[in-house]
Amino acid sequence: MEKFSKIKALVASVEADAEKFYNAGNAAAGTRVRKGMQDLKNLAQEIRAEVTEKKNTK
Repeated sequence: MEKFSKIKALVASVEADAEKFYNAGNAAAGTRVRKGMQDLKNLAQEIRAEVTEKKNTK
């Protein structure tokens, strides 16, 4: 559950930059959004691996 909480916090932190990028056209904010989405992808993959491992050990 700890990693799931990290995902929620990461999405919340990227939200402001996403708004700046889409509404104000701020290119630097777009770069931060892309980095945040990559971090999100990696974290989600870790969670998927943990779920699969836990499921297969039962």
